[in-house]
Amino acid sequence: MTEASIAQTQNLSPVTTGVMVILTAKSNVTREQVVAVMPAEVRQTVQLYVGGKIREWFSRADGRGAVFLLDTRDVAEAHAIMDDLPLARQGLVDHEYIAVGPLLPLRLLLASPERPQ
Repeated sequence: MTEASIAQTQNLSPVTTGVMVILTAKSNVTREQVVAVMPAEVRQTVQLYVGGKIREWFSRADGRGAVFLLDTRDVAEAHAIMDDLPLARQGLVDHEYIAVGPLLPLRLLLASPERPQ
């Protein structure tokens, strides 16, 4: 494969197939504040899961929140989903949004090999 074909393959735009959301309780929020909201938060997140918007979800090992993999095509849609949850509406959490997609270097495997001249 020539350098030109590698560069051409790598210049393809990344495809977003989901958005990872890292939810963190704000530092000034008490455990009691979070626990009071959790029944409503859990009900709504389960509804999102069965509705196909949450693909995967995990507890953070540090106990400060959760990680969600949302089935959305962009960060704006993920924001709309997360901002509507009770913990966010009450200002108890912060979110970090990361668009994710197929690993770009794998496209090199699909590129046509250059024929020797």
